[in-house]
Amino acid sequence: MTSAAVEILGLGLGILGWVGVILACGLPMWQVSAFIDVNIVVAQTIWEGLWMNCVVQSTGQMQCKVYDSILALPPEVQAGRALTVIVALLGLVALMVTAVGAQCTNCIRPGKMKSRIVIAGGAIYILCGVLVLIPLCWFANIVISDFYDPTVPSSKKREMGAALYIGWAATALLLFGGCLICCCSCSQRDETSFPVKYSAPRRPTSNGEYDKKNYV
Repeated sequence: MTSAAVEILGLGLGILGWVGVILACGLPMWQVSAFIDVNIVVAQTIWEGLWMNCVVQSTGQMQCKVYDSILALPPEVQAGRALTVIVALLGLVALMVTAVGAQCTNCIRPGKMKSRIVIAGGAIYILCGVLVLIPLCWFANIVISDFYDPTVPSSKKREMGAALYIGWAATALLLFGGCLICCCSCSQRDETSFPVKYSAPRRPTSNGEYDKKNYV
């Protein structure tokens, strides 16, 4: 597989990861009701996300409500909101930067500067994967801790929702895509580096003048 194909593959994975982060950010299923003990059979399921919570009835009806106050939210929700929005914006920046420096585009002349721009785009994708991993692991840690905490009532216990798994998959795509872009660009820069040129020494002829072939 050529370096251009690997670069396009990394860009495609980065775009998929970016879309996955946006999807996970908007979904209300960051934590869901846990069906344990007396809650094995219930008439409704509670979904809690970054922006709203939803109540799903057994009949299929769903009612969602956006959070009224931002400052009253738990710190993990506020951090999740901020980081996912930042990652969504950085993903757009990474897409534009990588597209400008990609081998399949002619926005910039081939050279070291073009490779550096692509490496910057890949590094931004890796940064996006690291940033979005923080709220995901934070939420997962809280859910697991509360689930095994005997002091938490069964009705308040939650399980990890589908949005967390989508976010982890998106993180893996962002990290892998960014690494592919950076590695491909580094190898391309090594291949396109100019070799050292040596010039033949000028030797005078018998009449004291330099041979004309030395200037060819």
